[in-house]
Amino acid sequence: MKTAVADTIWRFSPRDGCYNSDTTAARQIGRTAVLPLILLSRNSVSPRIPPAAMPTRYSHTPAPAAQVPQPVRGLSRRQLLGSLATVAATAAVSSGRAAQDAAADTAWRSFRGAPDQRGLARGTLAASPALRWEFSSPDGWVGCAAIADGKVYAPALAGFLYCIDRQTGKELWKYRSIEDPDPKKFAPGFKAAPFVSGNTVYAGDEDGVLHALDRTTGKKLWHFTTGSEIAGCVARFKDKLLLASHDSCLYCLTEAGAEVWKVQTNDRINCSPAVADHYTFVAGCDEHLRVIDLETGKEFRDMPLESFLIASPAVVDDLLYVGTHTGLILCVNWRQGQIVWKYPGPREMPFHASAVVTDQLVIVGGHDKTVHAVARQSGKPVWTFATRAKIECSGVAIDNRYFTGSGDGNIYGLDLQTGREIWKFNAGRDITAGLAIGEGVLIASEDQQNGRLLCFY
Repeated sequence: MKTAVADTIWRFSPRDGCYNSDTTAARQIGRTAVLPLILLSRNSVSPRIPPAAMPTRYSHTPAPAAQVPQPVRGLSRRQLLGSLATVAATAAVSSGRAAQDAAADTAWRSFRGAPDQRGLARGTLAASPALRWEFSSPDGWVGCAAIADGKVYAPALAGFLYCIDRQTGKELWKYRSIEDPDPKKFAPGFKAAPFVSGNTVYAGDEDGVLHALDRTTGKKLWHFTTGSEIAGCVARFKDKLLLASHDSCLYCLTEAGAEVWKVQTNDRINCSPAVADHYTFVAGCDEHLRVIDLETGKEFRDMPLESFLIASPAVVDDLLYVGTHTGLILCVNWRQGQIVWKYPGPREMPFHASAVVTDQLVIVGGHDKTVHAVARQSGKPVWTFATRAKIECSGVAIDNRYFTGSGDGNIYGLDLQTGREIWKFNAGRDITAGLAIGEGVLIASEDQQNGRLLCFY
């Protein structure tokens, strides 16, 4: 099959980019007459949608207060049964619609697209995506973008978080990490992927400040300061936020930005926390995998990995998958604290990209310039794909395709089952930041001076 090559449609640059040379140097229903039991049944059929995957119209919308029903008088048995049937039918329709809305949510709201961090996109993407717009920033981009409700939220190393129209590439607003209006004043860059939840977007900067913004206006709601750089994306558990920092701590915050608890590790935490059940998983430079019980804030498991990690873990049930700096891809039973299998890269070079985990495969690119696909159950090699430079870009899978970027300046689309190249776009510059695919578009970005944010569909 002939490899498809993307076409450029048009390009767009921000109106007033702010350049600071120091940034480059420093970055590294209502009332009813039915019994209480009926009310309980209606409420109980509503699906529980994880907040991180919830469409905007559901997020942060308080449930109506339960109304105390009045005693039912003068109703025949037939009338009562009729009321029951009506309520049940209404509930079933409501439940079905909610489930359809959840399934239709194809947004990419966080670094790896979902709390389990498997890198699996929902929805569709054109068979041969074309470059539709580009958006430049003086110091480039190293953080993955978020895509939600027709907007792209992009973190720039020049110290701005941009909100951009998904279809046109038009800037809607931008937020600077400092309030100083002097364009020459150094502004800490945004390296971490933003997290979109409800009407808020959260982004951490390289000075260790988490910014919570109204995502309609871009105005700051609050901030929370840690002791060092924030390199990972925020995660969510129920009504709490999870934040890891290079100050070696994992923080649990309220939605208003107040600290609930924190867990201290022994070194910098590089990853975005994964969430499964009521646990979260963090790892970093202290060479340990820590499993934290989110109900209590206590450590459930501390497991040495004998390598520090840059990549963020992906979780499927009791199994966790991650690449290490020492050139291994690991499958860990986190509940039992055991390594299930190890896949050693042939050249023992680091895996800094986060893995895509499908039902059958674990796929990750490495510093050996190669994409490795191994069997999820056994860790046995299935296919490899060679590029011409090291890979730090965290790829994404959608339908039967896997997309990733490389330091060779190319974005590749590969057949998920065979690893065969089926699409390619040559950007000409390093593609380091993780890719994002949501709402029918693919977002990639260049890690270079005047690097471009690229949108394909």
